Amino acid sequence: MDQAPTYYVQRADETDPAVPEALGDQVRGLRRASLVGRHVGALHTGFALAELDADGRVDTHLHSTEQSFYVLQGNPSVVVDGRTHRLAPDECGLLPVGVPHAWWNSTDQPARWLEVNAPAPRVSGPPDTFWTGEPIPVEAEDGLLDIRDPRTRTFFRLGPGQMELDNLKIGAPLDAPMVSASMATALLAYSGIAVKMLVDTRLGAVLHTMFMVEYQPGGVAQPHDHPLEETYYILEGEIEAMADGETFVLGPGDVFWTGVGCIHAFYNRGEGRVRWLETQSPQPPANHSYRFNRDWDYLAQQLETSQIAGSR
Repeated sequence: MDQAPTYYVQRADETDPAVPEALGDQVRGLRRASLVGRHVGALHTGFALAELDADGRVDTHLHSTEQSFYVLQGNPSVVVDGRTHRLAPDECGLLPVGVPHAWWNSTDQPARWLEVNAPAPRVSGPPDTFWTGEPIPVEAEDGLLDIRDPRTRTFFRLGPGQMELDNLKIGAPLDAPMVSASMATALLAYSGIAVKMLVDTRLGAVLHTMFMVEYQPGGVAQPHDHPLEETYYILEGEIEAMADGETFVLGPGDVFWTGVGCIHAFYNRGEGRVRWLETQSPQPPANHSYRFNRDWDYLAQQLETSQIAGSR
């Protein structure tokens, strides 16, 4: 029996968003590239790049999967619960299972965003997406997303400097255009690595997480694996990655997916920082979400040493 794929790499120059012909009149000006899904061996992760032309739209629909998004370029608008929110780069959000939503682009510039589905959309059988036929309320568009409004609890903005530890030494002013700071929004830093959660249980996600990762020069994640799938979309810099013994370099626009049990590692051997968007699906368990080779290799050595000593 052939072994299922444990990892997948797609280069930026291989990504070519195309018009999703099957959607017909329900979309206009949309192009989409499925980067991770069942076609690469993923069961829990669907990861895609979407592009929407000026005056483009995606009619009102809902999914039987949990979906999140991260805006890369432009100002697309998303309609949720009858409210239209114009988004900006580095803004993201959660679209829970079964919640109707629509997209449109009222600007004169194209928009691009990444979207995640958990679990991976089906390729056969019953559909994952359902069109409601409701019109998009284009005449009621709000301004740019107000992240402080309690009605936007499923949205988040990664503001300038939020990945910088030095900026966290002082408190944010009361009128800062961001969610209130708390331990739930804390920046995690370790081993030359900084992690900022974007979409998780704080926003209501239950099937996946999405977060920003930044490696300083010399940052290292030693070989390890997980009981879940991870996807990495490189935004800035170059990182040396290892997956099941193969080593390669990832750069902006490259996509890397690791399945359950894939032993992988990262090394920033350059002089600049590296930043990527990462997802995990399913959500990590409370314990044992990381299995580091170093610890179990050490145990094997200790057992071997004790067995040799006991045989003398």
